[in-house]
Amino acid sequence: MQTMFQPGVTLQDIQAMSQNTMVDHLGIEYTDLGDNYISAKMPVDHRTVQPLRMLHGGASVVLSETLGSVAANISVDNNKFYCVGLEINANHIRSMKEGDGYVFGTTRPIHLGKTTQIWETRITNADDKLICISRLTVAVMKKKQ
Repeated sequence: MQTMFQPGVTLQDIQAMSQNTMVDHLGIEYTDLGDNYISAKMPVDHRTVQPLRMLHGGASVVLSETLGSVAANISVDNNKFYCVGLEINANHIRSMKEGDGYVFGTTRPIHLGKTTQIWETRITNADDKLICISRLTVAVMKKKQ
């Protein structure tokens, strides 16, 4: 299968692009880049929990939007287009407590159109149990020349 992403893009490129952003602040690390998916992990620690010391739903949404946005942007010709989020939803299935380790997210495309894309992210724990499932719709925007 031929990759749908721009040739030559590496995990190191994506991680470098995320320095000094919310991604960096929350400790999100990209872990795998396949032909049609990107994966990352995020710690369940003081940066990503809510006051009850459980994984904050918003942190899961940040992980999902991060993965979907990166995937969308490396799937288009960056000389002509860029992608921005339009809508995101998330269903929180299972909780995790502070100190439980990491959550692991993988995003895959559902729809790759000329003007919109939809990316689904599954977030799991170390035992591969579903923590959250999310869908991100992005707009594919034409760059002004």
